[in-house]
Amino acid sequence: MSGHADGTQTRDLAYSLRRRLLAWLFVSTAILGMIALVDTWREAIRTATGVSDRVLAGSALAIAERVTIDESGGLDVDIPYSALEMLTSTAQDRVFYRVDGPQGIFLTGYEQLPIVPRSDTDTAFADGRFAGDPIRIATLSRQASTGVASIAFTVTVAESTLARRDLASAILWRSALRLAGMILGAAIIVWVAVTLALRPLSRLGEAIAERSPDDLHPIRQRTPTEVAGLVVAVNSFMSRLNTALEALRNFTGNASHQLRTPLAVVRTQLALAQRAASLEEARTAVAKADVALAHAERILAQLLLLARVDAAGGRPAPEPLDLTDLARGLTSDLVPAAADAGVDLGFEGTANVQIRGEPVLLQELLRNLVENALAYAGQGAEVTVRVRQAGGEAVLEVEDDGPGIPQAQRAFVGSRFARGLPDQTTTPGLGLGLAIVEEIARLFGGQLVLRDRASGPGLLAEVRFPDPLAA
Repeated sequence: MSGHADGTQTRDLAYSLRRRLLAWLFVSTAILGMIALVDTWREAIRTATGVSDRVLAGSALAIAERVTIDESGGLDVDIPYSALEMLTSTAQDRVFYRVDGPQGIFLTGYEQLPIVPRSDTDTAFADGRFAGDPIRIATLSRQASTGVASIAFTVTVAESTLARRDLASAILWRSALRLAGMILGAAIIVWVAVTLALRPLSRLGEAIAERSPDDLHPIRQRTPTEVAGLVVAVNSFMSRLNTALEALRNFTGNASHQLRTPLAVVRTQLALAQRAASLEEARTAVAKADVALAHAERILAQLLLLARVDAAGGRPAPEPLDLTDLARGLTSDLVPAAADAGVDLGFEGTANVQIRGEPVLLQELLRNLVENALAYAGQGAEVTVRVRQAGGEAVLEVEDDGPGIPQAQRAFVGSRFARGLPDQTTTPGLGLGLAIVEEIARLFGGQLVLRDRASGPGLLAEVRFPDPLAA
């Protein structure tokens, strides 16, 4: 049931980029197409009207040229029917005309045909209705002259608008067909272009799918610039995952190796306690089992800390902290333990020195350095924790006046589970203290250096952190 639900959810989250692009193309082009068609219709009407007006004006002028003054001084109109034939069209438009003399006296034609008012001699145009049809009207004002006197007259010509509408519709339909063809062509181009553009993503998916589960190396597949950020994010995720898995492998390997002995001791002592002949023997066996169990607990705590250090490698840079305050506080907390070990523990440092690091891990770093000194310096020793700034570095020091570590052995004491001097192997310890210190220091750009004291025997453990921040 859960598998079916996961599959359904995956299908719900998936979508087609190609279909989305096509949908956006169709929606945007449909809106732009409607705007374009409206503008085309208006332009078609203007074009058809302009053609009609030129023909009407020509017909009116042809009629006006045939208006003369007769012998009685009146106007004589000889209608050239060829002028009216200019208006005929395949749309079977109806043609109307009228001629009026001075003061609007009707001379000939269709008396009910409306006249476009005009005060000068230019041709005036207007739309109207006549005989139940929409018409386009042109009125031309002219004067007939005998050389002595002139008589004003007007010629009005009109035709129905069937041809004009047919011309505008033809222009509109041709434009619509061209636009539809362009949209279809663009859709095909987008479909092909998106298919070709998505091939690198398909190859990227195939390259990732072909990888083994243990292969967490960065992706080197060539990809478009637009998905480079995705590849960087995937590589960063795989790097963090690899760090976490490596920490898990180290933890499980170290735990299985180091916990085997104390757990075996626990089981052995518990078995001896069961077979003990007296209560005292049983208590002794249980006490030894408790010591071994405490030792296993300490190993587990240190291994968990190491795993945390390993896993912290892929995290962002931590916030600044005051190293002086951190060291002073932890030193104060460890004074009672130092007193129990017969060691004089002190702190030196007043300057405010800041570094970038996680307080918990840095406290563990310093704790391990101090506990190492308490364990190996011996009773009556002096241990000093010191924080200072030297040049471009912040320096954390733990100095003791114990036997120290020979130069030849300092190269390997920082390895995991490495112990100190041969005559100190009876000292309680896990061999992880300096390894933890070194790995935490490296995590925050620091370095552990072991050197002799400047005066007398002893050891100076120095951790240098680069580029301390100003207070």
